[in-house]
Parts: sequence; structure tokens; C-alpha cells
Amino acid sequence: MKKVTIYTDGACRGNPGAGGWGTVLVYNGIEKELSGGEAVTTNNRMELTAAIKGLSALKECCEVELYSDSKYMVDAINLGWAEGWRRTNWKNGKAKNPDLWEELLSLLGKHKVKVLWVRGHNGHEYNERCDALATAAADSYK
Repeated sequence: MKKVTIYTDGACRGNPGAGGWGTVLVYNGIEKELSGGEAVTTNNRMELTAAIKGLSALKECCEVELYSDSKYMVDAINLGWAEGWRRTNWKNGKAKNPDLWEELLSLLGKHKVKVLWVRGHNGHEYNERCDALATAAADSYK
């Protein structure tokens, strides 16, 4: 099974506002950058989208370390909140963005994924790169 590291970040100019996401995939020393955005969105939607886009780029089942500075996303996955929201058909008031959570949970089930938190804006090379990709994408909608 291939081992891939995925770094992600989302950004928003206002919340809601123009938003962007950035993802860097690293496999065998090769890096691939992805980014995009939306004219009107939220920061959490962009954080989730970054992870979705990174996992969607994988062409086969992989062992993945997925890094995010979104404590909300990391905790929702690692502490089982998202699966709980899914079990209650997203009726729990904390279950925002069920469309993205459903897609992300589906992708997590296709790979062996370890989701890890990294402190944002703390000099981490790939987190800073993802932030630059995300903010540039958000700024393109201003």
C-alpha cells in the first residue's frame, strides 16, 4: 500500500465570505499542490473541502497521514463526532455541512487514514504552503 502524506488548509475572507482551500500531497519525495475556492462560503467548509480534494486525488487505496490545522475537523474525526452526526442523520445541531462530512467520511473509509492536527501559522512548512494556496484562492474571489 502506498504511503502518502496530505497537508490541508482552508481560508475565508469573512465568515461567510470569499474562501479558498489548499492541499499538498507528498508521495515518495514528489509534491502535488491543489487549490480552489468559492465566492461565498465559510472557513469550516473550506477546511473540509481541502481534505476532500486531497483524498479525492488519490487513484488507489493508500495509507495516509492527513494533517490539518482545523481542530474542529481533526477532533470531529478522531473523537467520533462526525460518525455520531451521521448516525443521527445530521439532526444534531452541531452537524453543520453534512454534505461535506458525508463525502469526507466516505473517502476516509476508502483509505487507511491517520488524521493529525498541526498548529496553524506556526512555521510548519507545508501548513504555511497550504495557507498560501488557500488565501490566494480566496483572494481571487474578492
